[in-house]
Amino acid sequence: MNVTIKTPEEQAQMRTAGRLAAEVLDMIGEHVRPGVTTGELDAICHAWITERQQATPAPLNYRGFPKSICTSVNHVVCHGIPGDRKLRDGDIVNIDITVIKDGFHGDTSRMFHVGNTSVQARRVSDIARNALLIGIDKVRPGTRLGDIGHAIQTYVEANRCSVVREYCGHGIGRVFHEDPQVLHYGRPGTGLELVPGMTFTIEPMVNAGKRHVKLLGDGWTVVTKDHSLSAQWEHTLLVTDDGVEVLTLGASGTP
Repeated sequence: MNVTIKTPEEQAQMRTAGRLAAEVLDMIGEHVRPGVTTGELDAICHAWITERQQATPAPLNYRGFPKSICTSVNHVVCHGIPGDRKLRDGDIVNIDITVIKDGFHGDTSRMFHVGNTSVQARRVSDIARNALLIGIDKVRPGTRLGDIGHAIQTYVEANRCSVVREYCGHGIGRVFHEDPQVLHYGRPGTGLELVPGMTFTIEPMVNAGKRHVKLLGDGWTVVTKDHSLSAQWEHTLLVTDDGVEVLTLGASGTP
C-alpha cells in the first residue's frame, strides 16, 4: 500500500482544491429545481470550474467518464452521468464534484432535495450525512480505518438502512484515487493506522433498502437492486497532529 503523507506545502494546496470543490456545491444549489436537466447542471458546473476557478473538473474523461460532475438521482447510488433527465418535484440528487487545482484534487458531494421530498427521502439523506459526520469524528492519529467503518456501519444499520460495500472512500492528493481504500463498514481495531499528513475521503453510500447494487450497461451508473432510495455525502479530510481538518467545508463552515 502506497499512502502519501502530504507536506505542509501540499496540505495548503489541498486546502485550496477542497475549498474550490465546496464552492461549486454552494453555487449549484440554487439551480437544483424541478425542470432542470442534469446535463444543464453539469454545464453550469463545468463553466464555473474552468472559467471562474481556472481549474479542471477531474471526472471529465477520467477512465472514459463523459461529463464534469456526477449526478445520482433517487435510486442511483453513485456515478450517475448527467444528461437529458429532468429533475422532478420530490427527487433527491447527489451532486459529486472533484476539482483539480495546481495538480491537487478536492472531492466532495452533497444531497439536494428537489421541491417537496418525502419523509423517507429526507430520512435517508439525513442518515447518510450523520454517518459521514460520525466517520469524521473518528479521524485522528492512532485511529484505524476499521474503527471508522465500524462506527458508520453500526449507526446506519441501527437506523434500519444499509451501507453499500462495493464502493468506498479513498486516498487523494495529486492522484484522484490513491491508497488507502476507506471502507464504510468493518471491525474496530483493524486496518491501516492513521498518521498526520494523510488525506482521504469518507463518502458513505446509504440505501433505504438492502445494500445490494447493480452496475448499468453504461459502465458507470450504479443503482440499488431493489430500487430503494440511496443517499451519499462526502468530504475530503486531512489527518492533523491532534485530530482532523475538513478540507471541503462550504460557506456555512459546517460539515
